Parts: sequence; structure tokens; C-alpha cells
Amino acid sequence: MATVSFAFPGAASAAPCGNPNAGNGSSLPFLPTGSLGSGSGDAPGPTAEGPQGALPKYNDGTSAVLSWVTGPRSPNSTFARFGISGTDLGIAWDNGAGQTLMAFGDTFGDCTVSGKQWRHNVLLRTDDTDLSDGLTIADGVPGDTTSGASVSATAPRYARQMIGAIGWPGVEVTTIPTAAIAIEGKQYVNYMSVRKWGAAGMWDTNFSAIAVSADNGQTWTTEPSTIRVNAPIAVPLPTGWPSVRPNDAKFQQSAYVAGHGADAGWIFQYGTPNGRFGAAYVARFRPSDILDLSAYEYWTGSGWSPNIDSVRRVVGAPVTEVSVAWSEYLGKYVMVDSPLNVHLRTADRPQGPWSLPRFLFPSLISVYAPMMLPSSPALRGTGPELYMNASRWDDYNVLLLRSRLRR
Repeated sequence: MATVSFAFPGAASAAPCGNPNAGNGSSLPFLPTGSLGSGSGDAPGPTAEGPQGALPKYNDGTSAVLSWVTGPRSPNSTFARFGISGTDLGIAWDNGAGQTLMAFGDTFGDCTVSGKQWRHNVLLRTDDTDLSDGLTIADGVPGDTTSGASVSATAPRYARQMIGAIGWPGVEVTTIPTAAIAIEGKQYVNYMSVRKWGAAGMWDTNFSAIAVSADNGQTWTTEPSTIRVNAPIAVPLPTGWPSVRPNDAKFQQSAYVAGHGADAGWIFQYGTPNGRFGAAYVARFRPSDILDLSAYEYWTGSGWSPNIDSVRRVVGAPVTEVSVAWSEYLGKYVMVDSPLNVHLRTADRPQGPWSLPRFLFPSLISVYAPMMLPSSPALRGTGPELYMNASRWDDYNVLLLRSRLRR
């Protein structure tokens, strides 16, 4: 029998520290770069731990909400253990050695201090491969590149920021990870530089870029040659400089997937414009060329071209934060996003044609940005269960979803 228990959502605006319109898709408090508790900030939340409520109940026999992944009320107790009262996204990928890394967006700690211990993004790690009873994150250990989080000896219970930002509204308010992949022992995160938040679901970006880590996510360095400037002009620049072409706007947010079968040996990057209202496009490259945008090829609707001006959409608008993977269980590529509810598409080839969306979760559970977990049986071919991180608006935290796929 289906179990459903939730409140009707209001406007789709995230509420870190209990402040509506202060998270992903809206505005954020100003904080000087690197600050842990200074800056003007917005008004303090009602408690240090933020607004996280009880886990919403949903189980229709096929899809279910399983547990909180983050937040003070999660089994991982991320406020006490990592200084995380609220965060979102949880983009997940295999680090190439069987460990799952997860990149989160704007992250908040103590809601009663000025600035709320805001970090632009953080990384957590898990060795948990059985998600049927939830997702477990081990403690962070200073200097241990496989521990649950990157922490310092002076603050072992405070997850450190991954990728910095200026932190100035109207210039660069934050940097948000949108996709990640491991290649030959290195970790690559594609992120967007957000200039300003607008109405819910709308924001402006300066550029997207790739940051690289050679130490399993402890430290990150942006490769300047991978910057795609979001501007309606074309500017010829020397090799190694940022790319400035109008169609770079279509790759401000991303998802990565490795090709299978006839597409083996390629990595595919799905791109969408800034915000939650654009279409999806796809590029491909050889793994060794991930940092060389000149080696990318773009789907034109009938073939692949090195000319980004020829790119054509593979999924029509609106496409929100998107996650793409190969499902060994289905023998197809799968794509999930959440423009209204959480839904799934499938395709035999990365460029499609993609199926019509299939409903997984209703809009009433009030989540966004479903991100598939690589240890899911449906992806590994050991069962029908697909597990996803998803972010909840009002609680501004990440929960674990499960849906059983049908062949």
C-alpha cells in the first residue's frame, strides 16, 4: 500500500537556515572569500541547526523516500560531524577506485552566527555500496584523502570548501558544481560561476569551467582553458585561453557519462543553459582530451561536428539540473531531472532519440536536482533499484530516493 505524507510546497525557492529565497535559485548572503563566520549575512535562523524537518514519507510501491543524507536530523549527523546544517545537490560519481564522491552546492553551518558558515561547495565521500538502508558517510580525518570529508587538523569536524569564488553579488556570488567524472586517477568537476540569482529557477552565470583534483577531492585547481564564457559574442583568443562563443551558453550546466557499446571510448557531456528552463545538448570527447575544448565534437542532429555552432538540442526545454548514466540493467542510457516532478528518460545512444519522460516521484515531495548514485544496482546490472540524491526546498538538505525500474 502506498504511504504518502508531506506538506504542500509553496514557491520553489530553497531556504537555507530557514530563510526563503536564500539558496539555489535565488539570493545568497555576502561572505568574504574564505570566511567561516564573518560577513554581513542575512538574519540568523531560529536555531544553529537550521530548519530541517522530519523526513517526508512517500512509498507508492515502486518509488520511495528512504532517508536524509545530510542535515542535523540525518543518520549522518552532518551538522555535528561536518558543520553542515543545510546543503543541496550531492552530484555523485565513482572515483575510479570504487568509492563514491559527492559534490554539494552552497553549504551552511551554524545558522546563528553572522554569515552562517557559508561555503560555496563541499565534498563528501562514501564507501557504502548497499543503499537499501540509507547512505552512510564515515568521519572526516585530517590528511586522509579517502575519509568522509576533506577536513583540517584545526577543524576536524568542519568540511572544507572545494572551489572558491569572489563572493560578491553581481560579480560572482558563488560557484556551483554541476557534473563530475574520474579519468585515469584524477577527479574532474564541471562547475558554474553564478553572477546573480533571480526569481526561483532563474540565475545568471559568468562561465562554466572544469576544476581538477589529483588527491581524491582534497584540493582543486581550475583549468583556465576549460572556461566557457556565457556571452552572446564570439571572441577569438589564443590557445589555452577561455572560450568565448555564443553557444558556450548552452554548456553552463552539465552531466557526464562514459559511452558503451558503439560509443565506447568516448565521454559525453550534456549541457544546458543557466537556470531551469533550457534545452539539453550533447558533446563528446576522448578521455585524454577532457581539458582540450578544441577536441570536443557536438551533436548536430545528424552527426558529430567540431563546430559548436552546429550543435542541436537532444531534449527539448525545460530541462533542469540533469543526471545521466548507463544502466546495465536496462541496457540503455538513463537521464533524470525534475522540472515539475522527478522523471526519467531512456535512450539507446547518448544523442538519443530520448524517450518521453516517465514519472518517478510527484512534485508534492518538493525536491529538485535528482542525482543518480553510481552504486545503484540498476546501473551496475545487479537489480532494478535506482538510488538518487535529491534536494528538498524547505529543508534545504539532501535526501535519498529509490525507484525500481522496469525493463
